Amino acid sequence: MKDIILMLTELLNNIHDFIQLYTNDYLNLGLNDKDLHFWIMGIIGIFVFGVVLIFSKIVSKMRFGITILSFLYTFTFMVVLVFAIEIQQAITNRGNMEFQDAIVGLWGYVVFFIAFAAIAWVFLLAKRFLNKLFKK
Repeated sequence: MKDIILMLTELLNNIHDFIQLYTNDYLNLGLNDKDLHFWIMGIIGIFVFGVVLIFSKIVSKMRFGITILSFLYTFTFMVVLVFAIEIQQAITNRGNMEFQDAIVGLWGYVVFFIAFAAIAWVFLLAKRFLNKLFKK
């Protein structure tokens, strides 16, 4: 996993250098590093926000839309958390930084969510059955 992070870091550094050279040498904008971060992150952020907004509006109209959105938001949080923990382990030399650890951690969340969904499904079926039983 450390090699993957180093490779991604190198790729991002090369993209960063290219954007900086392009904006300063070809476009003559004279942007410093903070200016580039402001513009690039702002553009990426607003684009992602637009996609997420459209997706969220569609999903929220579904039967279990809020549950789906909650799952996706929590899953995103868990991805950030497990990779932060793996990076922390590499920095502090406590534990091994392995991609498999991150995957297993995320799998744990998915399994617990499936258990939650199964229990909720049983309760919904029981509620539906009891409602039909007592309406007669």
